[in-house]
Amino acid sequence: MVALSDQLFIPMRKVLYLTRNGLLEPLGQSQILSYLKGISSFCRIALISFEKPGDRANLSLVNSINDICATYGICWTPLRFRANLRPWVSALSILQLLLVALWQFRSNRRPMLVHARSYLPAAIALILLRITGTPFIFDMRALWPEELISAGHLRRGSILHRSLLWIERQCLQECFAVVSLTHAAVLYLQKRYSNELALKRIVVIPTCADLQRFSPCSSTCDVPLVIGCVGTVLSGWFLTDWLSSFFDAVLRVVPTARFELISRDPQDRIRTALNHSACSWFDRLLIQSAAPAEMPSIIQRHTASVMFFTSGLSKLGSSPTRMAEVLGCGRPVVANPGVGDMEQVIRKHRVGVLANGPSAEEMDACVTELLALLNDPMLAIRCRRTAEALFSLESGTAAYLQLYTEILA
Repeated sequence: MVALSDQLFIPMRKVLYLTRNGLLEPLGQSQILSYLKGISSFCRIALISFEKPGDRANLSLVNSINDICATYGICWTPLRFRANLRPWVSALSILQLLLVALWQFRSNRRPMLVHARSYLPAAIALILLRITGTPFIFDMRALWPEELISAGHLRRGSILHRSLLWIERQCLQECFAVVSLTHAAVLYLQKRYSNELALKRIVVIPTCADLQRFSPCSSTCDVPLVIGCVGTVLSGWFLTDWLSSFFDAVLRVVPTARFELISRDPQDRIRTALNHSACSWFDRLLIQSAAPAEMPSIIQRHTASVMFFTSGLSKLGSSPTRMAEVLGCGRPVVANPGVGDMEQVIRKHRVGVLANGPSAEEMDACVTELLALLNDPMLAIRCRRTAEALFSLESGTAAYLQLYTEILA
Protein backbone atom coordinates (compact mmCIF):
# COMPACT_ATOMS: atom_id res chain seq x y z
CA MET A 1 0.00 0.00 0.00
CA VAL A 2 2.85 2.38 0.81
CA ALA A 3 4.34 1.91 -2.64
CA LEU A 4 1.17 3.23 -4.18
CA SER A 5 1.34 6.52 -2.31
CA ASP A 6 3.94 8.00 -4.66
CA GLN A 7 1.47 8.00 -7.57
CA LEU A 8 -1.82 8.60 -5.81
CA PHE A 9 -4.03 11.64 -6.08
CA ILE A 10 -2.08 14.83 -5.44
CA PRO A 11 -4.15 16.86 -4.86
CA MET A 12 -6.56 14.29 -3.39
CA ARG A 13 -9.44 13.39 -5.70
CA LYS A 14 -13.01 12.84 -4.59
CA VAL A 15 -14.63 9.41 -4.85
CA LEU A 16 -18.38 8.87 -4.44
CA TYR A 17 -19.09 5.51 -2.79
CA LEU A 18 -22.65 4.16 -3.12
CA THR A 19 -23.86 1.13 -1.16
CA ARG A 20 -27.20 -0.44 -0.34
CA ASN A 21 -25.69 -2.14 2.72
CA GLY A 22 -25.70 -0.09 5.88
CA LEU A 23 -22.59 1.18 7.58
CA LEU A 24 -24.28 0.45 10.92
CA GLU A 25 -24.52 -3.27 10.12
CA PRO A 26 -21.67 -5.63 11.09
CA LEU A 27 -21.15 -6.33 7.39
CA GLY A 28 -20.91 -2.63 6.65
CA GLN A 29 -18.33 -2.11 9.34
CA SER A 30 -16.17 -5.06 8.28
CA GLN A 31 -16.58 -4.91 4.49
CA ILE A 32 -17.10 -1.20 3.77
CA LEU A 33 -15.76 0.96 6.55
CA SER A 34 -12.62 -1.14 7.05
CA TYR A 35 -11.64 -0.66 3.39
CA LEU A 36 -12.55 3.01 3.29
CA LYS A 37 -10.41 3.84 6.33
CA GLY A 38 -7.37 2.68 4.37
CA ILE A 39 -8.44 4.29 1.11
CA SER A 40 -9.24 7.62 2.78
CA SER A 41 -5.54 8.37 3.15
CA PHE A 42 -5.27 8.70 -0.62
CA CYS A 43 -8.59 10.19 -1.72
CA ARG A 44 -11.60 12.04 -0.34
CA ILE A 45 -14.56 9.72 0.23
CA ALA A 46 -18.22 10.75 0.04
CA LEU A 47 -20.23 7.75 1.24
CA ILE A 48 -23.99 7.24 0.80
CA SER A 49 -25.56 4.16 2.41
CA PHE A 50 -28.98 2.77 3.31
CA GLU A 51 -29.48 2.21 7.03
CA LYS A 52 -32.15 0.03 8.65
CA PRO A 53 -34.49 1.70 11.18
CA GLY A 54 -33.43 -0.64 13.98
CA ASP A 55 -29.77 0.25 13.50
CA ARG A 56 -30.49 3.98 13.28
CA ALA A 57 -32.28 3.75 16.63
CA ASN A 58 -29.00 2.71 18.27
CA LEU A 59 -27.73 6.23 18.96
CA SER A 60 -24.47 5.13 20.56
CA LEU A 61 -23.61 3.10 17.46
CA VAL A 62 -24.59 5.98 15.16
CA ASN A 63 -22.38 8.36 17.15
CA SER A 64 -19.51 5.89 17.09
CA ILE A 65 -19.66 5.47 13.30
CA ASN A 66 -19.99 9.24 12.87
CA ASP A 67 -16.83 9.72 14.95
CA ILE A 68 -14.91 7.15 12.90
CA CYS A 69 -15.98 8.78 9.64
CA ALA A 70 -14.99 12.21 10.95
CA THR A 71 -11.58 10.88 12.02
CA TYR A 72 -10.87 9.52 8.55
CA GLY A 73 -12.41 12.41 6.65
CA ILE A 74 -15.26 10.33 5.25
CA CYS A 75 -18.38 12.34 4.46
CA TRP A 76 -21.22 9.94 5.31
CA THR A 77 -24.84 10.42 4.24
CA PRO A 78 -27.17 7.70 5.65
CA LEU A 79 -30.49 7.10 3.87
CA ARG A 80 -33.44 5.06 5.09
CA PHE A 81 -33.40 1.42 4.04
CA ARG A 82 -36.61 -0.03 2.56
CA ALA A 83 -36.65 -3.83 2.46
CA ASN A 84 -39.75 -4.15 0.26
CA LEU A 85 -38.87 -5.44 -3.21
CA ARG A 86 -42.01 -4.16 -4.91
CA PRO A 87 -41.07 -2.14 -8.01
CA TRP A 88 -42.39 1.20 -6.76
CA VAL A 89 -40.46 0.85 -3.49
CA SER A 90 -37.24 0.06 -5.36
CA ALA A 91 -37.94 2.98 -7.69
CA LEU A 92 -38.34 5.31 -4.72
CA SER A 93 -35.01 4.15 -3.28
CA ILE A 94 -33.31 4.62 -6.65
CA LEU A 95 -34.75 8.13 -7.01
CA GLN A 96 -33.70 9.11 -3.50
CA LEU A 97 -30.17 7.81 -4.02
CA LEU A 98 -29.93 9.54 -7.40
CA LEU A 99 -30.93 12.93 -6.02
CA VAL A 100 -28.55 12.71 -3.07
CA ALA A 101 -25.74 11.50 -5.35
CA LEU A 102 -26.33 14.34 -7.81
CA TRP A 103 -26.01 16.81 -4.94
CA GLN A 104 -22.36 15.71 -4.65
CA PHE A 105 -21.72 17.22 -8.10
CA ARG A 106 -22.98 20.67 -7.18
CA SER A 107 -19.58 22.26 -6.52
CA ASN A 108 -16.13 22.37 -8.04
CA ARG A 109 -15.11 19.48 -5.79
CA ARG A 110 -17.16 17.03 -7.78
CA PRO A 111 -16.43 13.28 -7.67
CA MET A 112 -13.96 11.99 -10.21
CA LEU A 113 -15.03 8.36 -9.71
CA VAL A 114 -18.14 6.52 -8.52
CA HIS A 115 -17.73 3.23 -6.68
CA ALA A 116 -21.04 1.33 -6.90
CA ARG A 117 -21.40 -1.55 -4.47
CA SER A 118 -24.00 -3.96 -5.89
CA TYR A 119 -26.79 -3.56 -8.43
CA LEU A 120 -29.04 -0.65 -7.40
CA PRO A 121 -26.06 1.64 -6.70
CA ALA A 122 -24.64 0.56 -10.08
CA ALA A 123 -27.89 1.64 -11.75
CA ILE A 124 -27.41 5.07 -10.17
CA ALA A 125 -23.76 5.13 -11.28
CA LEU A 126 -24.91 4.38 -14.81
CA ILE A 127 -27.28 7.37 -14.74
CA LEU A 128 -24.52 9.57 -13.29
CA LEU A 129 -22.24 8.47 -16.12
CA ARG A 130 -24.85 9.60 -18.64
CA ILE A 131 -25.38 12.96 -16.90
CA THR A 132 -21.89 13.87 -15.70
CA GLY A 133 -19.52 11.58 -17.61
CA THR A 134 -18.03 10.29 -14.35
CA PRO A 135 -16.60 6.75 -14.68
CA PHE A 136 -17.72 4.07 -12.25
CA ILE A 137 -16.66 0.74 -10.80
CA PHE A 138 -19.30 -2.00 -10.75
CA ASP A 139 -18.49 -3.82 -7.49
CA MET A 140 -20.89 -6.72 -8.05
CA ARG A 141 -20.43 -8.57 -4.75
CA ALA A 142 -22.60 -11.52 -5.84
CA LEU A 143 -24.96 -12.46 -8.67
CA TRP A 144 -27.85 -10.65 -7.00
CA PRO A 145 -30.74 -11.59 -9.35
CA GLU A 146 -29.89 -15.28 -9.01
CA GLU A 147 -29.60 -14.97 -5.23
CA LEU A 148 -33.05 -13.39 -5.04
CA ILE A 149 -34.52 -16.22 -7.11
CA SER A 150 -32.78 -18.86 -4.98
CA ALA A 151 -34.13 -17.26 -1.80
CA GLY A 152 -37.67 -17.16 -3.18
CA HIS A 153 -37.80 -13.35 -3.29
CA LEU A 154 -37.94 -13.08 -7.09
CA ARG A 155 -39.61 -15.05 -9.88
CA ARG A 156 -37.49 -15.90 -12.88
CA GLY A 157 -38.79 -14.21 -16.02
CA SER A 158 -40.80 -11.60 -14.12
CA ILE A 159 -40.67 -7.93 -15.06
CA LEU A 160 -38.47 -7.18 -12.06
CA HIS A 161 -36.12 -10.04 -12.92
CA ARG A 162 -35.77 -8.89 -16.53
CA SER A 163 -35.16 -5.34 -15.29
CA LEU A 164 -32.34 -6.49 -13.03
CA LEU A 165 -30.76 -8.45 -15.88
CA TRP A 166 -30.96 -5.37 -18.11
CA ILE A 167 -29.25 -3.32 -15.40
CA GLU A 168 -26.60 -6.03 -15.05
CA ARG A 169 -25.86 -6.05 -18.78
CA GLN A 170 -25.78 -2.26 -19.12
CA CYS A 171 -23.57 -1.78 -16.08
CA LEU A 172 -21.11 -4.45 -17.17
CA GLN A 173 -20.89 -2.81 -20.59
CA GLU A 174 -20.54 0.80 -19.45
CA CYS A 175 -18.47 0.56 -16.25
CA PHE A 176 -14.75 1.26 -16.21
CA ALA A 177 -14.02 -1.92 -14.25
CA VAL A 178 -15.77 -4.88 -12.66
CA VAL A 179 -15.01 -6.19 -9.18
CA SER A 180 -16.07 -9.76 -8.40
CA LEU A 181 -15.81 -11.69 -5.15
CA THR A 182 -14.87 -14.95 -6.86
CA HIS A 183 -13.09 -16.39 -9.86
CA ALA A 184 -16.07 -18.72 -10.40
CA ALA A 185 -18.37 -15.75 -11.02
CA VAL A 186 -15.88 -14.19 -13.45
CA LEU A 187 -15.84 -17.33 -15.58
CA TYR A 188 -19.64 -17.34 -15.68
CA LEU A 189 -19.88 -13.64 -16.56
CA GLN A 190 -17.25 -13.85 -19.29
CA LYS A 191 -19.22 -16.66 -20.91
CA ARG A 192 -22.62 -14.95 -20.57
CA TYR A 193 -21.48 -11.42 -21.46
CA SER A 194 -18.55 -12.06 -23.78
CA ASN A 195 -19.16 -8.93 -25.88
CA GLU A 196 -19.84 -6.58 -22.96
CA LEU A 197 -16.74 -7.74 -21.08
CA ALA A 198 -14.38 -7.81 -24.03
CA LEU A 199 -11.17 -6.04 -22.93
CA LYS A 200 -12.91 -5.01 -19.69
CA ARG A 201 -10.81 -4.63 -16.55
CA ILE A 202 -11.98 -7.35 -14.10
CA VAL A 203 -10.57 -7.70 -10.61
CA VAL A 204 -11.30 -10.47 -8.08
CA ILE A 205 -11.29 -9.15 -4.50
CA PRO A 206 -12.82 -11.63 -2.03
CA THR A 207 -14.36 -10.52 1.24
CA CYS A 208 -11.41 -9.80 3.49
CA ALA A 209 -10.87 -9.54 7.23
CA ASP A 210 -8.81 -7.40 9.56
CA LEU A 211 -6.33 -10.10 10.51
CA GLN A 212 -4.88 -7.98 13.29
CA ARG A 213 -8.22 -8.41 15.07
CA PHE A 214 -9.03 -11.91 13.84
CA SER A 215 -5.96 -13.78 14.99
CA PRO A 216 -5.31 -17.16 16.64
CA CYS A 217 -5.90 -17.42 20.36
CA SER A 218 -2.71 -17.31 22.40
CA SER A 219 -4.05 -19.95 24.79
CA THR A 220 -3.62 -23.59 23.76
CA CYS A 221 -5.43 -25.25 26.65
CA ASP A 222 -7.75 -28.16 25.89
CA VAL A 223 -11.41 -27.17 25.61
CA PRO A 224 -14.57 -29.12 24.76
CA LEU A 225 -15.52 -29.45 21.11
CA VAL A 226 -17.49 -26.30 20.22
CA ILE A 227 -19.08 -26.12 16.78
CA GLY A 228 -19.89 -22.55 15.76
CA CYS A 229 -22.07 -20.98 13.11
CA VAL A 230 -21.87 -17.23 12.55
CA GLY A 231 -24.21 -14.96 10.58
CA THR A 232 -27.75 -15.04 9.30
CA VAL A 233 -29.40 -18.43 8.79
CA LEU A 234 -32.79 -17.03 7.74
CA SER A 235 -31.66 -15.36 4.52
CA GLY A 236 -33.36 -17.96 2.32
CA TRP A 237 -30.07 -19.30 1.00
CA PHE A 238 -28.71 -20.88 4.19
CA LEU A 239 -29.27 -24.65 4.48
CA THR A 240 -30.74 -25.01 7.98
CA ASP A 241 -31.58 -28.68 7.42
CA TRP A 242 -27.90 -29.37 6.67
CA LEU A 243 -26.89 -27.53 9.84
CA SER A 244 -29.32 -29.51 11.98
CA SER A 245 -28.15 -32.79 10.42
CA PHE A 246 -24.51 -31.87 11.04
CA PHE A 247 -25.20 -31.11 14.70
CA ASP A 248 -26.86 -34.53 15.00
CA ALA A 249 -23.82 -36.23 13.48
CA VAL A 250 -21.39 -34.43 15.79
CA LEU A 251 -23.36 -35.41 18.87
CA ARG A 252 -23.43 -39.07 17.80
CA VAL A 253 -19.62 -39.13 17.92
CA VAL A 254 -18.87 -36.53 20.62
CA PRO A 255 -21.69 -36.50 23.22
CA THR A 256 -19.99 -33.66 25.13
CA ALA A 257 -19.91 -31.31 22.15
CA ARG A 258 -21.50 -27.87 22.38
CA PHE A 259 -22.96 -25.69 19.65
CA GLU A 260 -23.08 -21.91 19.25
CA LEU A 261 -25.09 -19.95 16.70
CA ILE A 262 -24.16 -16.26 16.60
CA SER A 263 -26.74 -14.31 14.61
CA ARG A 264 -28.87 -11.18 14.58
CA ASP A 265 -31.83 -13.27 13.42
CA PRO A 266 -34.74 -13.66 15.89
CA GLN A 267 -34.01 -16.61 18.16
CA ASP A 268 -37.51 -18.09 18.03
CA ARG A 269 -37.44 -18.14 14.22
CA ILE A 270 -33.99 -19.76 14.23
CA ARG A 271 -35.21 -22.54 16.53
CA THR A 272 -38.24 -23.09 14.32
CA ALA A 273 -36.08 -23.25 11.18
CA LEU A 274 -33.79 -25.79 12.84
CA ASN A 275 -36.75 -27.91 13.99
CA HIS A 276 -35.16 -27.85 17.43
CA SER A 277 -37.94 -29.69 19.25
CA ALA A 278 -36.98 -32.93 17.49
CA CYS A 279 -33.23 -32.53 18.07
CA SER A 280 -31.10 -34.19 20.72
CA TRP A 281 -28.68 -31.26 20.76
CA PHE A 282 -31.34 -28.70 21.70
CA ASP A 283 -30.09 -28.25 25.28
CA ARG A 284 -26.48 -27.96 24.06
CA LEU A 285 -27.15 -25.08 21.64
CA LEU A 286 -26.48 -21.44 22.51
CA ILE A 287 -28.09 -18.82 20.27
CA GLN A 288 -27.09 -15.19 20.75
CA SER A 289 -26.26 -11.99 18.92
CA ALA A 290 -22.95 -10.20 19.29
CA ALA A 291 -21.37 -6.86 18.52
CA PRO A 292 -18.61 -6.76 15.88
CA ALA A 293 -16.03 -6.08 18.59
CA GLU A 294 -16.91 -9.40 20.26
CA MET A 295 -16.54 -11.57 17.18
CA PRO A 296 -12.78 -12.35 17.32
CA SER A 297 -12.98 -13.80 20.85
CA ILE A 298 -16.16 -15.72 19.96
CA ILE A 299 -14.63 -17.35 16.88
CA GLN A 300 -11.46 -18.15 18.82
CA ARG A 301 -13.42 -20.32 21.25
CA HIS A 302 -15.01 -22.32 18.42
CA THR A 303 -13.30 -25.54 17.37
CA ALA A 304 -14.67 -25.22 13.83
CA SER A 305 -17.21 -23.03 12.06
CA VAL A 306 -20.05 -24.27 9.84
CA MET A 307 -21.37 -22.48 6.75
CA PHE A 308 -23.84 -24.31 4.52
CA PHE A 309 -25.34 -22.34 1.61
CA THR A 310 -27.50 -23.16 -1.38
CA SER A 311 -25.24 -24.04 -4.26
CA GLY A 312 -25.46 -23.55 -7.99
CA LEU A 313 -25.59 -20.45 -10.16
CA SER A 314 -26.94 -18.20 -7.41
CA LYS A 315 -23.87 -18.70 -5.21
CA LEU A 316 -21.09 -18.61 -7.81
CA GLY A 317 -20.36 -15.04 -6.79
CA SER A 318 -20.47 -15.59 -3.03
CA SER A 319 -17.49 -15.20 -0.75
CA PRO A 320 -18.73 -15.61 2.86
CA THR A 321 -17.33 -12.92 5.10
CA ARG A 322 -16.93 -15.27 8.02
CA MET A 323 -14.64 -17.62 6.13
CA ALA A 324 -11.86 -15.04 6.16
CA GLU A 325 -12.41 -14.29 9.84
CA VAL A 326 -12.56 -17.95 10.87
CA LEU A 327 -9.38 -18.85 8.99
CA GLY A 328 -7.70 -15.76 10.41
CA CYS A 329 -8.36 -17.13 13.89
CA GLY A 330 -6.69 -20.40 12.91
CA ARG A 331 -9.96 -22.34 12.83
CA PRO A 332 -11.16 -24.69 10.06
CA VAL A 333 -14.46 -24.38 8.22
CA VAL A 334 -17.16 -26.92 7.40
CA ALA A 335 -18.90 -26.10 4.12
CA ASN A 336 -20.58 -27.56 1.06
CA PRO A 337 -19.42 -27.56 -2.58
CA GLY A 338 -20.77 -25.17 -5.18
CA VAL A 339 -20.37 -21.87 -3.30
CA GLY A 340 -18.01 -19.43 -5.00
CA ASP A 341 -14.36 -20.42 -4.61
CA MET A 342 -14.83 -22.08 -1.20
CA GLU A 343 -14.40 -25.67 -2.38
CA GLN A 344 -11.16 -24.84 -4.21
CA VAL A 345 -9.74 -22.99 -1.20
CA ILE A 346 -10.64 -25.78 1.24
CA ARG A 347 -9.24 -28.55 -0.95
CA LYS A 348 -6.08 -26.75 -2.05
CA HIS A 349 -5.06 -25.46 1.37
CA ARG A 350 -6.62 -28.21 3.55
CA VAL A 351 -8.33 -25.75 5.88
CA GLY A 352 -11.64 -27.51 6.35
CA VAL A 353 -13.98 -30.26 5.20
CA LEU A 354 -16.85 -30.49 2.73
CA ALA A 355 -20.25 -32.10 3.33
CA ASN A 356 -21.69 -33.69 0.21
CA GLY A 357 -25.28 -33.88 1.42
CA PRO A 358 -27.62 -33.66 4.42
CA SER A 359 -28.15 -37.39 4.99
CA ALA A 360 -26.97 -39.03 8.20
CA GLU A 361 -24.40 -41.11 6.31
CA GLU A 362 -22.96 -38.09 4.50
CA MET A 363 -22.80 -36.01 7.68
CA ASP A 364 -21.20 -38.88 9.62
CA ALA A 365 -18.48 -39.03 6.97
CA CYS A 366 -18.02 -35.27 7.19
CA VAL A 367 -17.65 -35.37 10.99
CA THR A 368 -15.17 -38.25 10.78
CA GLU A 369 -13.07 -36.22 8.34
CA LEU A 370 -13.30 -33.13 10.55
CA LEU A 371 -12.13 -34.98 13.67
CA ALA A 372 -9.18 -36.39 11.75
CA LEU A 373 -8.30 -32.91 10.48
CA LEU A 374 -8.43 -31.47 13.99
CA ASN A 375 -5.63 -33.86 14.99
CA ASP A 376 -3.31 -32.24 12.45
CA PRO A 377 -0.82 -30.15 14.47
CA MET A 378 -0.26 -27.81 11.51
CA LEU A 379 -3.96 -27.05 10.97
CA ALA A 380 -4.10 -23.71 12.83
CA ILE A 381 -0.93 -22.47 11.13
CA ARG A 382 -2.25 -23.52 7.73
CA CYS A 383 -5.57 -21.74 8.30
CA ARG A 384 -3.85 -18.55 9.34
CA ARG A 385 -1.43 -18.57 6.41
CA THR A 386 -4.30 -19.14 3.99
CA ALA A 387 -6.13 -16.16 5.43
CA GLU A 388 -3.01 -14.02 5.12
CA ALA A 389 -2.47 -15.09 1.51
CA LEU A 390 -6.05 -14.72 0.28
CA PHE A 391 -8.19 -12.67 2.64
CA SER A 392 -6.15 -9.95 4.35
CA LEU A 393 -7.67 -6.49 4.62
CA GLU A 394 -4.37 -4.95 3.53
CA SER A 395 -4.27 -6.87 0.25
CA GLY A 396 -7.93 -6.09 -0.45
CA THR A 397 -7.41 -2.39 0.24
CA ALA A 398 -4.29 -2.33 -1.96
CA ALA A 399 -6.25 -3.94 -4.80
CA TYR A 400 -8.96 -1.26 -4.59
CA LEU A 401 -6.35 1.48 -4.43
CA GLN A 402 -4.61 0.13 -7.52
CA LEU A 403 -7.92 0.14 -9.36
CA TYR A 404 -8.64 3.69 -8.24
CA THR A 405 -5.20 4.74 -9.41
CA GLU A 406 -5.76 3.41 -12.93
CA ILE A 407 -8.83 5.64 -13.23
CA LEU A 408 -7.73 8.77 -11.37
CA ALA A 409 -3.99 9.09 -11.84
